[in-house]
Amino acid sequence: MSNPIPSLADLHALGAAQQPTYPDASALDSVVAGLRRLPPLVFAGECDELRGRVAEVALGRSFMLQGGDCAETFESVTAANIRNKLRVLLSMAVVLTYAAQLPVLKVGRIAGQYAKPRSRDTETRGDITLPAYRGDAVNGLAFDAASRTPDPRRLLDVYNHSAATLNLLRAFVTGGYADLRAMHTWNADFVHNSNVESRYEELSDEIGRALAFMVACKVDNEAFRTVDFYSSHEALLLEYEHALTRIDSRTSTPYNTSAHLVWIGERTRQLDGAHVEYLRHLRNPVGVKIGPRSTPDEVGALVDRLDPDHEPGRLTIISRMGAERVRDALPPVIEAVESSGRKVAWVCDPMHGNTFETATGYKTRAFSQVADELTGFFDVHEELGTWPGGVHVELTGDDVTECVGGVGELAEADLSNRYETACDPRLNRNQSLELAFLIADRLTSGRIKRGTTEPVFHLEDF
Repeated sequence: MSNPIPSLADLHALGAAQQPTYPDASALDSVVAGLRRLPPLVFAGECDELRGRVAEVALGRSFMLQGGDCAETFESVTAANIRNKLRVLLSMAVVLTYAAQLPVLKVGRIAGQYAKPRSRDTETRGDITLPAYRGDAVNGLAFDAASRTPDPRRLLDVYNHSAATLNLLRAFVTGGYADLRAMHTWNADFVHNSNVESRYEELSDEIGRALAFMVACKVDNEAFRTVDFYSSHEALLLEYEHALTRIDSRTSTPYNTSAHLVWIGERTRQLDGAHVEYLRHLRNPVGVKIGPRSTPDEVGALVDRLDPDHEPGRLTIISRMGAERVRDALPPVIEAVESSGRKVAWVCDPMHGNTFETATGYKTRAFSQVADELTGFFDVHEELGTWPGGVHVELTGDDVTECVGGVGELAEADLSNRYETACDPRLNRNQSLELAFLIADRLTSGRIKRGTTEPVFHLEDF
């Protein structure tokens, strides 16, 4: 059966932004051919389930929590690192679900986020200019010619590391680690001298008492043990994404099987460009990021192209406006999309629009600005009577020092202690929990309009 999506050659003919230049075209062709023969990493039925869950978000009956590394690295694919990222997302989800009394859709920015768009194609240090680091999917971080030369064999490494990550995640979420009764274990080695830690432990105790009551009432214990968890990443490298596109035997329609949800970034969302043309053919739920320069007409044209059938759950719009612009730049975009009659999931990325560089050369983000953009996002939706459907954050389960402020009051002088990111700064686990409480407080303020139908809770929503 022929593949009902454009060929790679046709996509590149449209002008594919942010693609690496490989020195050996035949090696690239060989890798792509190999990827096409490999099994899918996710399944079409799982993508359909997620589309249904995103529809609940779009209709105001659920909230999406999407988070993970800015850029995954091959070196970070260890059991401990994967467990820690899952743990912080589970902890945040429990805070949101229990405090806000709202189902939470958990989507990891994980198992495929190995490529990054760059502002410049090259990097110069002293008298030496080399290709920019575009993520482990393309080249190495070390500043030497061998490392920075794009190598297509890395795409096979992406597949293998993503498969290993997904296998372990599935084991964690179905094998008992995600058991709600293990909440205290998730939090056992968080910093124990912070207000957010005390608040989390109080909530954990309250949930524990509620669970004990449910067990006493003979509610099925197995229902506490598992959660629904989905993968996502930016569909940046067309060779990789196209090679992992499969035709579903049930419907004869194409799915990207590298992740459950894929999105288009701010730098690659050209209406007549390759990425939009590729994603519009997929049956996966898809996302698109929009920045402060996005116009209502541009976004309206994008949603027409990506969601021609007005299908709830099909499209997630991820705004990344910056704290200073969100209150004036976002409302006309929301109004334009809502006037089309579509129900999209509105999600806030409060990270990318609030990045700055310190005098000592560290790229960082201030927690106060992250929180301010989220507050602005909620303010806008409150004023328009629309649903603030979720948050998209770059975070880690470790005690890194990459973003200033927050409950630990990290200062710029603290950044050098544990600055470990390969690209952009991430919230550490305590900052992530603090953000979850901030969101929960806003969702319970009573001012946000929810869906007209009461949300249906499942224990896996926790």
